Amino acid sequence: MAQAVDQHLHHSQRPMLALILRLGAALMLAIMMVLVKLASESGVHLIEIVFWRQLPTIPILLLWFWARKSLASLRTERLKAHGVRALYGIISLFLNFAGVTLLPLAEATVFTFTSTIWAVILSAILLGERIGLWRWSAVFLGFAGVLVIAQPGDGHIPLIGAACSLSAAFVIGLISIQIRDLGRTEQPLTTVFYFAMFCVPLLAPLMPFVMTGHSPYQWSLLAGMGATGLACQFLLVSALRLGTVASVTVMDYSGLIWAALFGAVIFDRLPSAATWIGAPLVISAGVLIAWREHRLAVERAQSAASV
Repeated sequence: MAQAVDQHLHHSQRPMLALILRLGAALMLAIMMVLVKLASESGVHLIEIVFWRQLPTIPILLLWFWARKSLASLRTERLKAHGVRALYGIISLFLNFAGVTLLPLAEATVFTFTSTIWAVILSAILLGERIGLWRWSAVFLGFAGVLVIAQPGDGHIPLIGAACSLSAAFVIGLISIQIRDLGRTEQPLTTVFYFAMFCVPLLAPLMPFVMTGHSPYQWSLLAGMGATGLACQFLLVSALRLGTVASVTVMDYSGLIWAALFGAVIFDRLPSAATWIGAPLVISAGVLIAWREHRLAVERAQSAASV
């Protein structure tokens, strides 16, 4: 029975391709963060960065659904839920991008890994989910890693930047619960589309106050940011269609390798010794949570199959 359940949960016939796609998504996300940091350093306002990150999504996804003759997928009866998700999404983007501009890439990347840890805490508080010893241990392990990296009072990294990245991870954890709920009725790309549809009108009125003339270099950064961000979303969705969540999300932690590499090559900043000590703790916590949630899914499926 257990073997049959495992086969059902791992129904994808292309698990290796799913892992490769998820690795590609991590790379695209890392490149996007580099472009965000470069754009900010060149003088582009954070509001404008977020706006141009979202705007290309609308026409590209419309063309995608039209080409696949699936525009009907955009119909929804849950506009309010999409609106709430978009509001939290905008907050997370601002916090995440602010953290990237204030912190070295590697440290900002590690702090975003805590979104999985926050999701466990929020599931217990908001959903009343019973959290066992394994996942609570992972929570404490992850935050121990954060303390090692941040070293409050040491001053080796800006605490405001750390607060922004950790707050972004908290909001992402909250969003994960919302997306779990939206996923009952909406396709993943439909959720992505409505996120952009709500974000762009909210940010557009602010653009005249922050937008300035840009050089070709700045426009290339903004264009690349939008392209890599959308590519990341497509790769994430594709990976989840070809592999299970527990198997592919572990690949997200490869982002630390890219962040460290780009940080050294482009920004001449190597991760500190504290980061190399604390990062494995945070990553181990995320892997432990993913493993435990997979086992719980197997147990729930076994119980349902035995009824």
